[in-house]
Amino acid sequence: MDFGAAASIGGFEERIVATVDGLAIYVRDYPPLEPATGLPVIVLHGLTRNSRDFEVIAPRIAALGRRVLAPDMRGRGRSANDPDPAHYVPAVYAQDVLRLMEALEIPKAVFVGTSMGVLITMTLAMMAPDRIAASVLNDTGPRLGMQGLSRIASYVGHIVAVDDWDAAAAVIRDINGPAFPDRADDGSFWLTFARRTFRVREDGKLELDYDPHIALSFADLEEDGPAIDLSPLFQALAAKPVLSVRGAISDILTEDTVALMRALKPDLEAVAIENIGHAPTLEEPEAWDAVLDFLARVE
Repeated sequence: MDFGAAASIGGFEERIVATVDGLAIYVRDYPPLEPATGLPVIVLHGLTRNSRDFEVIAPRIAALGRRVLAPDMRGRGRSANDPDPAHYVPAVYAQDVLRLMEALEIPKAVFVGTSMGVLITMTLAMMAPDRIAASVLNDTGPRLGMQGLSRIASYVGHIVAVDDWDAAAAVIRDINGPAFPDRADDGSFWLTFARRTFRVREDGKLELDYDPHIALSFADLEEDGPAIDLSPLFQALAAKPVLSVRGAISDILTEDTVALMRALKPDLEAVAIENIGHAPTLEEPEAWDAVLDFLARVE
């Protein structure tokens, strides 16, 4: 498998890395502006998303003098689908990240994870804690409530293809509108969101840019079941700097969960983004300012 750059586009190089089981993982590699001033940053997207979610944030971080790696996790974006959907779990994703770090000779990095990306980061902290210097955990923590997970399960893998970008934007607004109430009438916001989330098929129709089989991980979800407790995973990060970013109206990361995080890690840094649900884009001024300040103080 070629670990070299396939192309240089828009300030980043495109790379392909082979996983231990032979799948191709696509990575956007943003070089730091000279001189490099800190460890690389690895940005990890959410369940149904891909590296395009960081097309604004990644160049900003690179401008600080840090290399930024933005992979499409298996089954998303330009990475290969897994023939075995049972592999669509954080433990396998974390192994893929370790393989990526080995292939690109990165012994240690700062991690920025959104939603599923948080779960991958916490899992990686259990598997290989020395590979993590610090982490930004965007709108997910060590306790996962069934209400938010059930909402996600209601649409993952169930959205049909649409004919044009206006229709795609409408789908995205229907799914995510409650999380961004201030953007209800902002057509450009939803169109950008759609372009990051949909792909064009050979027949010209647009479909969400992920393998619908990722939905199988929700097959046994019980809406009235107890919250999922991942405290041991979060505690694996306790010795490292952590910034929690929370959407103030999120149904995934609650105030109670942030309080639990503080109890487990008293020096936790945390910020809530007003009138945003799950999950902040990190492009919001309050979120970006918090990330910028945090990165300025970590290795």
